[in-house]
Amino acid sequence: MRLLIILFFALCTMSFSSCATRVVTKPAKVTIVKTAPRHYKIVKVRGKRYYFWNGNHYKKTRRGFVIVRV
Repeated sequence: MRLLIILFFALCTMSFSSCATRVVTKPAKVTIVKTAPRHYKIVKVRGKRYYFWNGNHYKKTRRGFVIVRV
C-alpha cells in the first residue's frame, strides 16, 4: 500500500510539473513588390517615408516594397 501511494504521488508530480509548452504560429502573409510603378507618390508620416500607389502604403526594404498599415 505504501509503494502504491509513493508511485501515485510520483506520477502526479511528474505529469503536472511540466513547463514545456508548444506554440505554433503561422507565418504572416507578406506581399513584396519588386519595383514600384511610375505613378507612385512619396508620403511622409511621422518622419518616416512611405510610398503610396493603388490605394496602399508601401515601405521600401532590401527585397522590394512591402505593404504596411499606416
